[in-house]
Amino acid sequence: MSLLSNRGESRGRILETMRRFLRSDQLILLILAILTGAIAAYGAIGFGYLYRLIQGVAFGTFAETLYTHVQTLPSWQIVAVPTIGGLFIGLFIHYFMPGGRPRGVADVMAGVTLHSGRMDIRSTMGAAVVSAASIGVGGSVGREGPVVHLGAGMASWVSRRLGLSRTITINLLGCGAAAAISASFNAPIAGLIFAHEIIIGHYALSAMAPIALASVTGTIISRGHFGDFSAFIAPTNSIVSYLEFPAFALLGVVSALVAIILMKSIIFAQDLSAKMPLPRWVHPAIGGALIGAIALAFPQVLGVGYGATDAAMKEQFSLELLLALLAVKTAAVAISLGSGFAGGVFSPSLFLGAMLGGAFGIIATEAFPHLSSGHSAYTLVGMGAVAGAVLGAPLSTIMIVFELTGANNYSFIIAVMVAVVIASVITQQAFGGSFFAWQLKARGVNLDRGRETGFLAEIHIGDVMSPEYTCVSQDTPMAELREKLHLAPHAQLFVLDNDGALIGTIGLSDIAEGAYDPALDGIVNAADVTRSNPPVLMRETDLEVAIKLMEDVHEEHVAVVEDTDSMQMIGVVHEVEVMLAYNNAIVRAREEEHGAL
Repeated sequence: MSLLSNRGESRGRILETMRRFLRSDQLILLILAILTGAIAAYGAIGFGYLYRLIQGVAFGTFAETLYTHVQTLPSWQIVAVPTIGGLFIGLFIHYFMPGGRPRGVADVMAGVTLHSGRMDIRSTMGAAVVSAASIGVGGSVGREGPVVHLGAGMASWVSRRLGLSRTITINLLGCGAAAAISASFNAPIAGLIFAHEIIIGHYALSAMAPIALASVTGTIISRGHFGDFSAFIAPTNSIVSYLEFPAFALLGVVSALVAIILMKSIIFAQDLSAKMPLPRWVHPAIGGALIGAIALAFPQVLGVGYGATDAAMKEQFSLELLLALLAVKTAAVAISLGSGFAGGVFSPSLFLGAMLGGAFGIIATEAFPHLSSGHSAYTLVGMGAVAGAVLGAPLSTIMIVFELTGANNYSFIIAVMVAVVIASVITQQAFGGSFFAWQLKARGVNLDRGRETGFLAEIHIGDVMSPEYTCVSQDTPMAELREKLHLAPHAQLFVLDNDGALIGTIGLSDIAEGAYDPALDGIVNAADVTRSNPPVLMRETDLEVAIKLMEDVHEEHVAVVEDTDSMQMIGVVHEVEVMLAYNNAIVRAREEEHGAL
């Protein structure tokens, strides 16, 4: 296994020095995993401090129970904070975010599969700032997506600075994501599984050890700062009877419906926002005003919502309030993400799952009091079912819920498993995938060929081009053209001017009429039969682009130029070589999926 990429040799002196002392690439990778995990963990901790600081300035409290404090504030402040905050967020995204949009987990997935793990550090830091601001001013979004993106982006930066290979870079992105999850939620096992299930997309043994080590590193750092505490308090009672499991299964079905409604609502809000005639940077301010208006009656919708989720776990909300919060939180999340606020969907999914589960539990308990484990148990199950369906990561969600709640009764986890699996399967069939998959599809990104595409993007035309080709000048006579075509590789001539710039190409079909007519020898020259404006590729063009070009123009041999301004020809690429490299890329992708590096 090589740690260095082909283009990172000049930056690999640190690794070479480590090799001389450690004499083991795997040991070096583990050290890099700890380093990456520590950086990502402190990034996640810093993100938490930042959004709480903004929340403190905006609302006057740094606590997770934001909604209880907001109830004491004047109405104008409740509406003004997300409105003014939304205006600043819109301006920030417009002027400072590449592409003019926020970033999240879907961008990490695309970075892994399509860009060999490369992520822009400017986008990474900008996304962290705008996401922290979105949460701090009351946007109804989650912190999971931003910390994953931040951790992965930092890992990508480390990898690029060291010039690491594609495989190692992707593994380190998994390390960054795992450490960020672990540090944010005190959930090392969930961080490990999330990185494998969502970020790198496989469970190869070669990636397991470094990601596990990074996840543990993130947890240790987090516990050193905040102590070993769970985000929520799980019910302490046990499942009363296994006859209750049909009710948990039914809750899984209803959870799928809630998850689908949430995702459809976000899509509807985004489509509606796109049709608005106002400038895009104004949209978050409008969304903020609507969120503030909802918060006048239901302040629980503001921010991450962990305070309200915990209150539902403790059975502090009535059935009417739970159902109302289920509806208004769905609207608030859709408005937030649809109008341009930045943030994740995991925390909102937990919120909705808690409200749904709590309401379901109250009804189930009243109907079958002797078979019910209490509506707090249903709250726990609902949290997992809705979140698992939205994320499309059932295994990760089960472990996240288990660790977030500190549940020590495995019978509850079995109930969560039943509901999560049912909700995830129904959502997959009805919606077509997770929220992240939909985001990528909406941007025209197809991950079905993800690993092959990533390897193709890593191979450049300069790696497969041939420097051997036959060139002629514009005034080359027909007789000489016939002779050169006969001897030229692949019967293809490239017409260059006096400065070596490509003008056109000549094949046998171009001189078909004069190929065997000596009478044309003194009349026709290369300029008369040249095909002008030929398709060209550049040295840094990746293989995927090359394949598409060859398919579009139906050319088997394409000139390679230094750049399209000078058109200085430096080689030629043949379709057979491109397809051979393509096949090799597929083989490498299959090997990686099975853990062979």
